Order: sequence, then C-alpha cells, then structure tokens
Amino acid sequence: MTTPEKPLDKNEALKAASDGLRGNIAQELAEPTDHFTAETVNLLKFHGMYQQDDRDKRQKTPDGIKKEYSLMLRGRIPGGRLTASQYAVWDDLASQYGSGSLRLTTRQSVQLHGVLKKNVKQTIRAINKALLSTIAACGDVVRNVTEAHNPLGRDDLAQLAEVSDLLSDHFKPRSGAYAEIWLDDQLQHELQEEITDQSEPIYGETYLPRKFKIGVTLAGDNGIDLYTNDMGFAATIGENGKIDGYFVFAGGGLGMSHNRPTTFPRVADLLGWVPAEALIPIAEGIVIVQRDHGDRTNRKHARLKYLIHDRGVDWFRSEVESRAGVQFDVEKKLPEWNTPSYLGWQRQANGKTWALGFHTLSGRIIDRPGYPLKSALREIITTYDLNVQITADQDLILLGITDEAKAAIENRLAELGINPESPATIYDRALACPALPTCGLAITESERYLPNLLPELQKILDELNLAHKAPVVRMTGCPNGCARPYSAEIGIVGRTLGAYAVFVGGDPEGTRIGDLLNDNVKAEELADLFRKLFRLWKTSGRPEESFGDFTHRVPVSELQRALA
Repeated sequence: MTTPEKPLDKNEALKAASDGLRGNIAQELAEPTDHFTAETVNLLKFHGMYQQDDRDKRQKTPDGIKKEYSLMLRGRIPGGRLTASQYAVWDDLASQYGSGSLRLTTRQSVQLHGVLKKNVKQTIRAINKALLSTIAACGDVVRNVTEAHNPLGRDDLAQLAEVSDLLSDHFKPRSGAYAEIWLDDQLQHELQEEITDQSEPIYGETYLPRKFKIGVTLAGDNGIDLYTNDMGFAATIGENGKIDGYFVFAGGGLGMSHNRPTTFPRVADLLGWVPAEALIPIAEGIVIVQRDHGDRTNRKHARLKYLIHDRGVDWFRSEVESRAGVQFDVEKKLPEWNTPSYLGWQRQANGKTWALGFHTLSGRIIDRPGYPLKSALREIITTYDLNVQITADQDLILLGITDEAKAAIENRLAELGINPESPATIYDRALACPALPTCGLAITESERYLPNLLPELQKILDELNLAHKAPVVRMTGCPNGCARPYSAEIGIVGRTLGAYAVFVGGDPEGTRIGDLLNDNVKAEELADLFRKLFRLWKTSGRPEESFGDFTHRVPVSELQRALA
C-alpha cells in the first residue's frame, strides 16, 4: 500500500484499532444509555446500522438540545430477493421494534427506522434467524449487491441470482465480530458459517477507503442503473443459454458536495469484456486496487471514481489485469441499453403464473388512515406464499401468482382501496431518499416533499400533451445522491432548507450525468421552473426526443438564458 504524504483520515486509525470491527460496541451495548458514542457509531456502520435522531422531536432544554435517539438497520439482501417468510420477518420487526414502517431502498434492501438501542440485538437475531443479515450493509466495505429485476422469471435473468450471491459472499467481512456481538456466536445464517476468521484477506485491517457498490445485470438491461456503481457486471449469454462472460464497468458514484468542484458525480467506465470464469479474479482485482490506491487522507475524495479520474482508465485497467491475471477484451461491442418496465400485472415466462409490479412511492410501506398498505402487502404475500423482489426503484415485485390468486388479490386490494399501479406516468420511476427528519446528512425535505411536487409536474405534462414522455425525476435532501438524482433526467438535490439545486440532461437509460441548471431554487418555485422547461421542450421541434436528451443537446447556458 502506498504511503500518503498527507495524514490519514481519522477513520483509518479507528478501523485499524477496532480489533476486527469490535471496538467498544459490546461494552456500550450493555450500558443503560439510549445511544452509542461517536467512535462506536462509526464502527456500527460495518454491522449494518446508523444511529439517528428525529429532528422533528428535538427539544430545547436549559442544558441544550435533547435528542430522541434510535437506529436505522439495513439488510444485506443480494438482488433484493426475499421469500414470503423472510418478508414477514421484516414486517414483524417494523411493528415490534421499529417505527411501524418498512423502507425499500434504491439498492434493493430493506431499512428499519426507529429501532431503540435496547432492542437492536433482538432485532438482528430475528433477522439472522430468517437466514438474512445486516452485516456490511453500511461502512467502508462492499455493500448490498444489486441485481436486474426478473418479473417474468426468465431463465437468462435467473442466472444472475447465483452471481450476485457469489459476489456478496466473497466480499463479506471475515471478522467474527458480528457473530460475537449480536448472535452470541450462534451462527444461524448458513452463509455465515465461514465468517469466523479474525483476519481479512481481502480488506486488511483498515478495510476500504470508502463504501463500495456492485451491480449485476444482463448486457442491454439497465434497470438497476449499472453505471452508478463502483463496479458493474453486464452478463452475456452464450449459445447454450448460459452466461459466458461479462462486460465489466468501474468508477461510478454519485456523491458530491455543493461548491466543492473537486467532488462530483460520475458514471462508470467500461473496462472491457471477460469470460465467465474470470468473474471473481476481476472483481477482487478491482476491489484490491481501490484498497491499495484509494485516497485514505480525504473521505470526500476516497471513492473509486476519483482514483480512476485521477489516474486514468488505462492505468486502472492495467492494474486490475496484473492482479487478476486476466486480460480484458476491449473490442467486444456492448449492446444498446434499455430500462424495461416491471410495474403492473405481467404473465411470467412459464405461461402459468403472474408477477405484480407493486408501486410504492419512495419505498415507504406503512399503514395510513384509509390506506393500509403494510397490512395489505403482508396479507397477500403470506396468504399466497409469494416470493418477492425489491427493485432498484424502491418498488416490490410479487412473484408466482396463480390465475386464481390473481383474481383474489385484485378483489382484496379493491376492498382495501389499495392501488398497486403508480398514479401517473411521472411516478413510475420517481425516487426520493428519506431525508428529514431522521437522516443526519439531510439539509432539507425529500421523501415528504416529492408527493407534493409530482402531481404538479404531471398536471403540467398533461396540459402540454407530454405525459407519454414523462421524464425520470429523482429527489434527495442533500448532495450525497442516495436516490441517484444526477443520472436522472431531472435531479432535484437539497441545497439549503426549503431550496434545491436542479440538474437536467441525464439519460433515461442512466448512462450519463446531468448538468447543473440552477444552484438554488426554492421549493415553491420548482413547478414554475419546470413549466418553462417543459414548454421549451415541447416547442423544440423534435417530438420523439426525451426531456433528458433535449436538455443534454441544448447547452445549459442557452437553457438558462431562455429561462431568464
């Protein structure tokens, strides 16, 4: 590992001194306090949780601000695949120990919010008993592996499950700390049986410089936004119907900081194609190059995207090849991308069963007065023993529904007043991060504001007869980009309380980053801004052009002049 000229970030020393991610977690867990200390909070991320406080419930006292602490737990669920019984466990835990809601993430996982410190251990033990885990769902490690959606049960896409499981298991931390602290060494998860070593052969004692994200899909299917991952694999299918290789991508990532040009979102570069047997050597090579050369002096410059930007793609490709002992085929042609829809009822490939793509705006599954979404999904999934797949767009796909069950489900949803379809086209792929009140990084609203904005945008699209071309809209409460705003056609990014930066020009298929159009737009002015933009789009003279392509083709400076 190269010796940096600058001093290491303080997190590096914390990881090195943590005794394999143990730190003081066990001691503090046993203390009768309602929160963990700052150093322990940083180690808890590797165990799959963030400590938070609800800003809506903060109280001023003579001694300062009184906070109501809780933890957010996140699952390690490769490909977002759950059985009916596993889904029921998450549902139960949300009610028993959480805030009453499930939160589907943009990385096909589940988050439980509002878990109290005293209940964390019981929660993790219940998750583990269901053959699931929270290990390394956060922290400076390879996190949850995303996988192309497979609503139709296609054989080619089904092969990706083994790939994402293999990658997830290969890069899971080997430290026994997780089992010792949370499970009292009783490893009930069959995939954790080997996680008892005290050494980390891939990560080393300081793990990675920053978080690392992997996506797996078929070449041509970009439903998971492959280009936004640190590392991506797009499988190709041979004449025998089996995966014969992968196009390999590296260097994507969306976090940035306002007014700091050295930070920026970036889409991944195509390194080339490799045969199927090279999957693990190449994946490990990419991770190790980042481990050895990633910036450990500045966490805002520590992602793989900055290493590739600074050193160049050719240098990075050569480094990976030398470690993996595999040469990339840089001549093989990549097919065009598309983003297939999974929403609504679709007949599966076997011709016998159905899939239901169930829209859940912002991934929030909760019972509200007159709209018992959480109860309805629990009832349907468990009654008919349905497998589910969480999508990268914060929705659920219910799988294996018979004709008889389909009719019964439709009737039951109608009785409860639950609509599984999205309200209008602009909702289909809209995303929002949780933001306020629980995310500690949030500057302003996201999840709670998007339902107010989308109807206004849809109304404008309807007035201009553009609804059939509704753009992809994504909103975040801060510039870290958890809901992938920068690769969307419209990215709305928290700038300050009640105001947002607006990005336009992303690709509908997620292969490019948008441009900053306006650095500071008040929430109440967003609809008027997009009314003007949509009118410009309408009168551009290219009726088949998407909004993202229009705002990419027309220079930002020209758009700004037209808006002014």
